[in-house]
Formats: sequence, C-alpha cells, structure tokens
Amino acid sequence: MSWLDALGHPLWAVSTALLAIVARMQRRRGWDPRSCTVQLKGKTAIVTGANTGIGKCIALDFAHRGARVILACRSESRGTAAVEEIKKKTGNNDVHLRLVDLSSLESVREFAKRILEEEKALHILVNNAGVSGLPSEITKDGLEISFATNHLGPFLLTNLLLDLMRSSAPSRIVTLSSVTHKKGTVDFSHFRGENLNLNKHSIYCNTKLHNIICTNELACRLQGTGVTANSVHPGVVLTEVMRHYPCVFRCLFIIIGFFFFKSPEEGAVSSIYCALAEEMEGITGKYFDSDCSLTLPAPLARDPALAVKDFEISERLTSML
Repeated sequence: MSWLDALGHPLWAVSTALLAIVARMQRRRGWDPRSCTVQLKGKTAIVTGANTGIGKCIALDFAHRGARVILACRSESRGTAAVEEIKKKTGNNDVHLRLVDLSSLESVREFAKRILEEEKALHILVNNAGVSGLPSEITKDGLEISFATNHLGPFLLTNLLLDLMRSSAPSRIVTLSSVTHKKGTVDFSHFRGENLNLNKHSIYCNTKLHNIICTNELACRLQGTGVTANSVHPGVVLTEVMRHYPCVFRCLFIIIGFFFFKSPEEGAVSSIYCALAEEMEGITGKYFDSDCSLTLPAPLARDPALAVKDFEISERLTSML
C-alpha cells in the first residue's frame, strides 16, 4: 500500500481522529479562568502585544473582570481593532491603546513616560509580546533585534514602571517565557549580535532563558514590596509566532497545530492564573508551566550568581545604571 493509499484508509482516518480528540482533551487540563471569581474593578492592567493571539485573550479576560486595560502594541491599526473588539465583547469601555515598539529603547521610555503621567496606579503588568524567526539585525541602540524585543525592551519597561507598581501594591508582574528556554544558552555578547548562532530557533530559546533569569532576580529585589514577579510557559500555541518563518514551516505549523496545539485562549490561561489567582498571593520568583503547575526551570535559570550578572548587564545595556 502506498502512503497515498494509506492516507485514505479508514483505520488511518479513525486513528487520526481519535488522536486529535485525545490531544484536544489533554491540552485543556489545568486551572480554568471561568472558575475564578476575582474581579478587577478599580484595577489597572497593561498587556504588551495585546492586539492578537495570547495577549488579546489575556486583555479580554481582564476587561471582562472590569479592569482598566491598556493594550501596549506596535501596530496602531491592529491595536485599535483589538480595542474595539474587546470593548464590544465585554461592554467595558475602559480599554485603551498605547503604542510601543519593544525593540526600541527610546519607544519604551516614551511609553513608560506617558503611563507614569496618565496612570495613578498599575496593578498588573503582563510582558506577553515576543518575536521568533526575525532575521538578525542590529537596532539603532546597538542591540540584536530579537534580544531587544524579547528581553531588553520588556526588561526596561518593567523597571521603569516599578515605582508605580510599588505604590499600587499588591501588584503582579507576569512574563511569558517558553519551555524552549531549556535549550537556551547564556552569552552576553549575543545582546549585541556578536558570536551569535544565527539559527532562528536558538536565538528565541536564548531570549526566553534570559526572561526567566532576570524575572527571578527581579523577584529577589522586590521582596517585601508587595510586588511579585513570575514567569510562565503558555504551552505550544497556535498563534502568529511563526509569521517570520518560510511559508512551508508556517503551513506545517498551522496544520499540526490545529490538532495538537493550544488555542490562544488556552495559551492565555497560565498568565491569567499568575496575574489573578488568589492562591498566587505573595508567590514570587517562580516558573509555571502551561497547566499552571509550579515547575523547575532549567539549571541556568536557577543560578543566583548568573541572575545578578544578567540583571546588571541588562541594566547597563538599557542605561538603567
């Protein structure tokens, strides 16, 4: 029997359907946001990259709960469309767009300056925005673009907003990482695009490792302030994360993802859990998987000396020191 004949065989069709059903059941395990009664009336939340995918689903959940939600997006047109959609679906008109390009330190500073001028409080910050597969290039700040977008931009943004979050405590910072951080390595010359393996996936893994390392160090520095900082793995989610890859890879991702990957709504669950769940009160410096279970990150992410060094280098590169 040829492989073409096999594709049309009834047993193949039945087994594929059963496998897809099992996969869909498996990906729905864990904490359910619908069971959470926490309301956010009077609270302010910022979600980066909220014009699509996981970020939009997180913002939608917060808006449903009555929060003042700020969508931090790079695209004005897509961000405006997301704001209008969220308002329509939730009936919450306190949803707003603020533009920011996380690959540009100047843009991040301008965004933070506006937030500090306009907002009296900030209770939740979700660092969701990220890129994968970008062609390597150096930004005008002298930084490799993927490291700037995924790590140094969110790092700077978080630190610029810390005083506001301290004054709003209890408040929570949630940073989206990935289980792929376990394949990451730490070489600080990569921040400037030096000695860099140009494999796109490797670059992504490295940036996600830095996310966890610096989130853990931030949590140590925030002890006793009422501000918590945790990182999460959203799961393998069918989003636009592959948009910078060749067409054939994008098509395979979509086809396989339809059966086996999480939807953006499911991918948002671990972030919503860390941002809202009552049992997360006071929990900080931890890493949660896509089922909202506390889990150990890679050994490099648990090295306190490396965390201090990574944080200080990130501060210098973003002119925080």
